[in-house]
Amino acid sequence: MGSHFVARALPSEIFPSPMETRWSALMPDARNVTPLYLQLARNLATAIHCGVWSAGEALPSERTLSDAIGVSRITARKAIELLVEQGLIRRARGAGSFITPRVEDPLSRLTGFTKKMQQRGFRPDSVWLERGIRPANRDELVHLGLSPGAAVTSLRRLRRADGIVMAVEHSALPAAVVPDPQAIGVSLYSYLEQRGKAVVRALQHFRAVNATSEIAALMDVEAGSALLVITRIGYSADQRAIELTDTYCRDDYYDFVAELRQ
Repeated sequence: MGSHFVARALPSEIFPSPMETRWSALMPDARNVTPLYLQLARNLATAIHCGVWSAGEALPSERTLSDAIGVSRITARKAIELLVEQGLIRRARGAGSFITPRVEDPLSRLTGFTKKMQQRGFRPDSVWLERGIRPANRDELVHLGLSPGAAVTSLRRLRRADGIVMAVEHSALPAAVVPDPQAIGVSLYSYLEQRGKAVVRALQHFRAVNATSEIAALMDVEAGSALLVITRIGYSADQRAIELTDTYCRDDYYDFVAELRQ
């Protein structure tokens, strides 16, 4: 009775590892006339948008990337540099390259920052810069419909996702609505809901500004960098204006989406 040998495939040959799958999706097509670095950048951008590479995740080194997909290190470097320019990748000196967290914000939906970040899989938190009660200034009197001499609760904080500063936010609310600023936890909107003062409607105004030296230092960007400022007036169920918020957003982390219908 003759002996015979049966070749068995290793598990990795049957089920490629997630990393192998991610590499194969990035490989450019040598037959395509488009330069390899542009193909690689496009493939990597697609993978990032599809969530194949997670926000905040470290990218492999240029050498590892080039070896894994069979391109030169120059090609890998040019592709990464292009995505850095587009804001999809950020470089940290001495630490490497990382996928930039991005917030895709539908303009038709009213959602607080904390809930919005949680829905997208980020870990949100805030760094308080100011929490107190003071006399309302002229803009606050006008926008919140307050009487002269009225007091507002002033809230200023850094809004972060996965430890990265996404925005600097300054809110003013009538002191009668927020009598104890220290009682606010992670989410202002959750606090307002618990008090029966939920914001149910809001008007938002967008404008482009250049970062002042103070804002730039808080956001770790260059002074004069382009920022988007969102001014929001929030209304309660009885149609009273109860929130005036200015949010300074990094344009490399925020995408605002509006769906238009005919």
